[in-house]
Amino acid sequence: MLPSQDLPRASSAGFRLLAVHAHPDDESSKGAATMAAYVAAGAEVMVATCTGGERGDILNAAMDGDAHAKRDLPGLRRVEMARAVAELGVQQRWLGFTDSGLPEGDPLPDLPFGCFALQPLERAAAPLVKLVREFRPHVILSYDENGGYPHPDHIMAHRVAVEAFEAAGDPARYPGTGEAWAPSKLYYDRAFNPERFRALHFALEEAGLQSPYAERLAQWLEADAEGHQPPAPAHATTTQIRCGDFFGHRERALIAHRTQVDPEGFFFAVSVELQQQVWPWEDYSLITSRVDSAVPEDDFFAGITPGT
Repeated sequence: MLPSQDLPRASSAGFRLLAVHAHPDDESSKGAATMAAYVAAGAEVMVATCTGGERGDILNAAMDGDAHAKRDLPGLRRVEMARAVAELGVQQRWLGFTDSGLPEGDPLPDLPFGCFALQPLERAAAPLVKLVREFRPHVILSYDENGGYPHPDHIMAHRVAVEAFEAAGDPARYPGTGEAWAPSKLYYDRAFNPERFRALHFALEEAGLQSPYAERLAQWLEADAEGHQPPAPAHATTTQIRCGDFFGHRERALIAHRTQVDPEGFFFAVSVELQQQVWPWEDYSLITSRVDSAVPEDDFFAGITPGT
């Protein structure tokens, strides 16, 4: 049973949230505590996973010799995903596309034939439009134009999420994918919000603890002529969802992705307790709203009537 002390609203019954992610593990590193909080408040929450993460590397050194990972990494990543989904209490659908991999080198190599990032937009978006029309979310959550970071699958996940948000309510578009449904709001995730890292960095220093964020902050400050502030984001934070009581669920969901996440690594460098004290929110940008909703806000469903 998920805890209920720290909820975005007293009840979210009747509301539906759809989060669009590129790979298994992205749902746990971006917005996981928010999703768990909304589930606890009574909302239906669905994760759409665009690819199976087939071309991912093993990023946890402790898994290097794992027989299952060596024999069938895609299959193991599905097992990991099931564990993370159970931890968060969300529903999940695979959209069925093949991981594009992260190209490296100079010049960058071509992306693999048939991969997600090379699909025509309408072909890539059609399964998501179908899911939107079936699940009927009030809110869609995705990445910004840079994909949160410039992985080709993240950028394509952004594109299909925007396409589905704009097209699913038009009965003339994507025929054969169900009855039209227009979601009310589109948000971009700000999991790597510089203000959050800055606050955590100074809190660690004040506590006499080593900060894992010093190098990242130094890189940001290099872009500031006066050396005082992180760079302005492409999309400012409009919405903070208070979900600190669910940070433990976020950590356990991340750990479930054991081929991708090192339990001694970056995501776990600050204790849950300190994060709850310093930054008990997850941050988002409201990009499009079809209802009246004043910002700043603390609830995705502000201004939306359930059942509409």
